[in-house]
Amino acid sequence: MDVTIDDVSLGSTGLTVSELPFGTWRFGREAADGSVEIDRDAALDLLDAYDDAGGYFIDTADVYGGGDSEEWIGDWLADRDRADYVIASKIYWPTRDGPNGRGLNRKHIRRSIDEMLDRLGVDAIDLLYVHRIDDDTPVREFMRTLNGLVEDGKVHYLGASSFEPDAWKIAKANEIAEREGWEPFSVTQPRYNLVDREIEAGYKEMCESYGMGIVPWSPLGQGFLTGKYERDDRNPENTKAGLGDRFRENYLTEENFDVLGELEAVADEVGATVAQTALAWLLHRDGVTAPIVGARTVEQLEENLRAAEVELTQEQVDRLAAAKGDPFSHLR
Repeated sequence: MDVTIDDVSLGSTGLTVSELPFGTWRFGREAADGSVEIDRDAALDLLDAYDDAGGYFIDTADVYGGGDSEEWIGDWLADRDRADYVIASKIYWPTRDGPNGRGLNRKHIRRSIDEMLDRLGVDAIDLLYVHRIDDDTPVREFMRTLNGLVEDGKVHYLGASSFEPDAWKIAKANEIAEREGWEPFSVTQPRYNLVDREIEAGYKEMCESYGMGIVPWSPLGQGFLTGKYERDDRNPENTKAGLGDRFRENYLTEENFDVLGELEAVADEVGATVAQTALAWLLHRDGVTAPIVGARTVEQLEENLRAAEVELTQEQVDRLAAAKGDPFSHLR
């Protein structure tokens, strides 16, 4: 695959990563009709294609595909030099039935990391995210436990993934870690794209203040920013929009279609696809380290990775940002 993907620094860790990580959340995932979105053979083909393009930052989680995602990545890594790749995974959600099977309590964390290392066939995880902050476990307890994983050599760096922009929770955890001399969260993984802008209301500023890398998930707004939805067709068949009201209410809004219109205009100006331009906007956004890209096919992956070659002017970046204000813009 003839694509140029640059290296970037992962926050203040000193670690170098690909500017477009490959997200594997569809590996082994069961679709609504019972089929598997990406099976083992397709997963290995996608990993090969990402590797051929020069990518080496792979994102997964212990719950993706019920563990299949990590196992397949482990199978793929077995024939390669482990040192050439940066592997990120996540813990929090249940991977077994019974008590203490979820969250960030010490028992669950320690069991989860050992099972994760076994599935991946590695000695250490380069970047371990907590999939969510656990409100039922004292922050001091889980930060001490996570620090122990770093001291034991099972984890190199720590990150915090989130659905809600919970900046104060991450800041609190890092303040405790700093006071105790423990490893802090040095990377965050929030939702961020041209229409989901909630992290601009303080979360992004928090990351910049702490020197934390930002590795956004859902950079294409669950597919809305690919341009496949039309303002006059709010319930197309065979799409997320046809599966429920939540997607329509969150994404198929007049305001978001205005953003999409501006995105399509900029895409035409730079000779790129709508999806590539949306990803390029994130790559040009101050504070953003490396937006995660996913794909169902090698062709989709190649299209997404070519976003790294799309150049936007500052005027275009600003135009796209202005198409939808941040959550508190009306108060300024």
